[in-house]
This record gives sequence, structure tokens and C-alpha cells, in this order.
Amino acid sequence: MENQMQQQPRTSIFQSSTAKMIMVGILTLVLLIPLALVQELITERSIRQKEVVTETTSKWGEKIAFHGPILKVLYTDPITKKNNFAYFFPENLEANIQTTMEKPLERSIYKSNVFTTQMKYSGKFSNPNFKNIPAENIHWNHSKIVIKTSNLKSLKDEVKIKINNQELTFEPSNSETTDSIESLETNYFNYTAMQKEASFKFDIAFNGSQQIKIVPIGKTTTVNMVSNWNSPNFNGNYAPTTRAITDEGFKATWKILHFNRPFAQQYFESLPSLYKYSLAVDFITPVDEYQQNERASKYGFLVIGLTFLIFFLIQSISKINIHIFQYTMIGIALIMFYTLLISITEHSSFSFAYGIAASAVIVLISMYSISILKDKKFPLFIGTSLSVLYTFIYVIIQLEDYALLVGSIGLFLILAAVMYFSRKIEWNK
Repeated sequence: MENQMQQQPRTSIFQSSTAKMIMVGILTLVLLIPLALVQELITERSIRQKEVVTETTSKWGEKIAFHGPILKVLYTDPITKKNNFAYFFPENLEANIQTTMEKPLERSIYKSNVFTTQMKYSGKFSNPNFKNIPAENIHWNHSKIVIKTSNLKSLKDEVKIKINNQELTFEPSNSETTDSIESLETNYFNYTAMQKEASFKFDIAFNGSQQIKIVPIGKTTTVNMVSNWNSPNFNGNYAPTTRAITDEGFKATWKILHFNRPFAQQYFESLPSLYKYSLAVDFITPVDEYQQNERASKYGFLVIGLTFLIFFLIQSISKINIHIFQYTMIGIALIMFYTLLISITEHSSFSFAYGIAASAVIVLISMYSISILKDKKFPLFIGTSLSVLYTFIYVIIQLEDYALLVGSIGLFLILAAVMYFSRKIEWNK
């Protein structure tokens, strides 16, 4: 009796779950190449925006750095017999600054935030101390008032100072120009006539952008700043004594005493650069559209990996075969999300662009998965999963202080879900 040997069909190694998982993993890594190109495009567009912003704001007005007023008095050195200048800072200095954000300057698709600022200064000079300089060597009739700024070309009006009952007009001066800081000086006047102690006040108005820096040169300096900008960054060496930020803008006050700063009240022969000891406020968008696009693209690997994992789990559980070409099409659709995002963002807001791009990709992949999976149940699950994933990433992008916490919790829940749904897969087949 002849026995028939019945052979069991063998599954090809390329049809095993392990082989499919390896191929999907390799495809995920390959898709990092176009994702990197998209990130490079975002960087390129961001650099272009910065170039345009720099060009447009240079015409309107750049960062404002201000330093003054300073009393400048000529004296003769009793040893060298050379004439030099002595510089004296105010005893008291108060600045009331009103800053108004204007309509952004537009160049093509790029916008530049700009502002106008009105500064009102008042204070008092005390009796200058010339130490060991003989009185006859001090030329009081060769006194000047000096103010220094980095943004001379954006002044909106002439600047005059009233010192006691005398009004003096400032003119540009090259004698005090250092480190790209320009100066305004009054004509010579006789400081002795001021009885060696004088109160002053003056107004100065600028067009500016990005930042205001003030050097607290008064022995006691008080700065009050009010603005309609609701996202200030209080930078520099000194934090505000008080601050209030609302949707309508902010108010801030600084009070700085001479022993809070590492420089003296008077200098002989020359002035040092003091701008590194400034208080400062930045008027820039905390996270602009290109930064948000860049942050979104950094989650690209996560989106691709999790989407492929969803399809792979569906394939393994339902025994439906998904070809590597179909995985590739899905991956390219996921990459297209970022090109749609950046292109739409440049003509609208990031939130609107994110919603449109995410909706387009979710609908496209869901419709494509109907033809792959031959069932509406799985495509509905895929569409829901992608919606949750894109919403999760959007929330992380919007958060700043809690982004790491929310991201970690979200990834932990995703891992738990993957472990739950993959527990019954037979990996040996």
C-alpha cells in the first residue's frame, strides 16, 4: 500500500511578520530623507524671512539702545597740561516710555513687527566732583550734554533739553561715536551758571523694531514702560520691579540704584561701553510661524512610524496583505503634510494651515486605505487615529512650559495601546 505524503505549504520568509516589520522599518528610515529636505526648506524660508525683516526694519528703525543724558565738562590735566573731558551721570534719572506697535511692514509674504516710542526723561545733575583737579583748570563754560543711541536715523523729531531755565538743542556728533553707538550733543554752555546743580527734562521719539535697551546711568534710575504689545520678553541685566501683562499690552517699572550696577557715576578722558549693563525689552513674536513649522517637522518621524505601525497591526490582526508600495504611498502622503503646512502658513495663520493640511492628509489616507483594506471599519479607525495623533502634536507645539510633560504622557499612552493591540499577534508566522 502506497502512502501518499501530504506536505504542508510553507510560508515564504518574506511573508513572515518579522520580514514585513523589517521592510516597513527600512522604508520609515528611507522616508527620513525627504523629511530632512522639507526641514531644510523650512530653514531656508525662515532665513529668507529674517533677511527681509532686517532689510525692511533698517529703513523704518532698528533696535533702540539709549544712554543719557551725560554732562560733559572740559578740564586741563594739571600734570600733562592737556585738555580732556570729564563725564558725569545724573544723580536722579526718570524715564517714562510709551511704545505703540504699528501695523506690520509687509514685503511680499513676509511681515515685520515695528513700533513707535515716545520717551520722556527728567532728572537732576548734582555738583560734579573733579577730585584733585584745581578749580582754575575746570572750564565750566565748555560744558555739553550728551546722549548716545544706536538708532539716530530713526529719530522722529529734533531733540531739545531744558536744563534749569535754559533750553539747548542737540546736534549729531562724531566725537563720541564708538561700537556703532552714535551721539547727540548740545552746543557749549556755562554750567557754572546752573549753580553746579541742575534739573533737566527732554523728550525723544523713535521709530524702532525688535528691542529697546536703556542704560541705567542715574545714581537712582526709574524707568516706567507702557506698551500695547502683549508678549514682551524682559531681557538684559535687570528684571522689572513690577510688571503687569494683559491681552491689551503690558506695564513695567524698573528701579535701579547705583550699587546695583558695576560702573561708576563719573569718568575722565573717555566713556566705556556700558550697553552690556542695560535693561531691555524684546518686542518680537515668541514663536513665529517658521519656528512652529520646524517644531512640527521634528515630529515627522513619530507620525510616520506610528501610522505605519497602525497599518502593520491591522495587517497582522486581519491577515490582509499590504504591499510595500502601498506603505510608500502612505509615507509620501505623510511627508506632503509638511509641504502643505509651510506653504499655507505663509499666506495665513499656523493654526488654520495646520487644520487644512492635517484634514487633507487624513482624508487622503483614509480614502486610500478603503481600497487597500476592503472594509470601512479599519479606514474609520485609521482616520480617527490620525486625527488624534495630529491633534496631540498640535497641542504639544502650542505648549511651551508643559510640552515635555504632555508629550511624555502621550507617548506612554501610545506605547500602552500598541502593547495591548499587539499582544495576540503570532510573531512566529
